[in-house]
Amino acid sequence: MPKTALIVGAGNGLSASIARLFAKSGLKIALAARTIEKLTQLSNEIGAVSFAADAAKPEEVNQLFSDVENQLGTPTVVVYNPSFRVRGPLIELEPSEVAKTLEITAYGGFLVAQAAAKRMLQQGGGAIFFTGASASIKGYPQSAPFAMGKFALRGLAQSIARELALKNIHVAHFVIDGVIRAAERQDPADNPDSTLDPDAIAQTYLNILNQPRSAWTWEVELRPWVERF
Repeated sequence: MPKTALIVGAGNGLSASIARLFAKSGLKIALAARTIEKLTQLSNEIGAVSFAADAAKPEEVNQLFSDVENQLGTPTVVVYNPSFRVRGPLIELEPSEVAKTLEITAYGGFLVAQAAAKRMLQQGGGAIFFTGASASIKGYPQSAPFAMGKFALRGLAQSIARELALKNIHVAHFVIDGVIRAAERQDPADNPDSTLDPDAIAQTYLNILNQPRSAWTWEVELRPWVERF
C-alpha cells in the first residue's frame, strides 16, 4: 500500500470522501487547493496537511511537490480532482474564461502528472488518478469548454497510462457519469440512489489503487443505476 496520497483540487465533495477513505486505509494525506481555509475541518478530522497551490501554475505545482516531500514524504499516489467550467452558447463564450477552463481542467493535470511521474520513476512506482466526467466522452450543448478540457484530460491519462505502466506507475481515469450527491443535493424520496454517493465513488478509487499489477485497468466508468448512457 502506498504511504502518502496527494489530492489536488481538494474540497468538501468527492475529494473529501477519497481523503477520508485513504486515511482510514493507512495513508498519510496531503490536500492541495487554491484556498485552504475550506480544508481546515477535513484536515483536522483525518490528520491531513493542507497546501495552497494553483494547479495551472508550473512554479506552484513544483513547490507543492517539494513541500509535500519535505513534510510527508514523496507522494506515491496522486489524485487530480480540480474542476472549473464556463457554460453558454458558443458565440457568447468569453475567451479568457474558456482558457481558464482548459488550464484548470487539462493543463493542470499535465503539470501535476509530470511532477508526480518524475518522482515516481525515481522511487520505482506509484499511482496517478484523474477524475473525469460525462463530458470526458460526450460533448453537451453549451458546454464546449468543459468538454474540451475533459476530453484532453482523458487523452492525457490514456497516453501516459501506456507510457508509464511499464515503469510500474498505474495511471487511471475515472469517468463520473452523473451527479454526485452532496449535503445540499440529496436524492428525491421517490428516486433513491439516483445520484452518485461520493463515499461509494471513493471506494472504487481505493479498489483501483489496490489492483494487482497483473490486472490493472486504465479507465472505469461510474454511474447511478438509473442513469442512461
